[in-house]
Formats: sequence, structure tokens, C-alpha cells
Amino acid sequence: MGLFDFLKKGEEKPVQKPVAQPAAKPVAPAAPVAAQPAAATQPAFDTYTVKSGDSLSKIAKNFYGDASQWHKIHQANLDKIKDPNLIDVGWTLKIPKS
Repeated sequence: MGLFDFLKKGEEKPVQKPVAQPAAKPVAPAAPVAAQPAAATQPAFDTYTVKSGDSLSKIAKNFYGDASQWHKIHQANLDKIKDPNLIDVGWTLKIPKS
């Protein structure tokens, strides 16, 4: 069959219909899975304790490799960080996993 065989008129081959497959046996539904405790799942956050000289951008650079991702840390810690330019030594911050 060549590249231009579709241009030849009158030599159309009939389309073969697919052979019907026998119906599959129904599978019994699995038993319901009990809810896993929250401790079994991995947390969506790491934690970091602020040290002297730290800033959100320095922390973001350490965790994400990109200082401009500081806003992720700020959003995750709005309960503590009112001004992203002012963070206190000793605070334990949640660091969202990327």
C-alpha cells in the first residue's frame, strides 16, 4: 500500500466490522475501605524554625530553590505572619511541599 493509494477511486476495500466479544462476567464490588487515620498519610507541610538572619525569601530558596516562592510560605502561615518583612526568631513555620 503506497502513500497515494487513497487517491485511486474504485478500489475501495470494505471496512471489516469488529468481531463481537463475549460479555465479561460481572465482578463483585470490593468491600468498602475504612478511612485511613490522618497520621498514616504524609503531611502536606514541612516545618522550619526561624533562625537569626532568616527571611521568607531565604527560607524559600532553601526549600524550593527559588527565593521568589516566599509567598507560598507566607500564605501557609497567615495566622503568624502579619507582615512578610517581619518574622521572629523561634517561630515554627509550615512550609508547603511543592
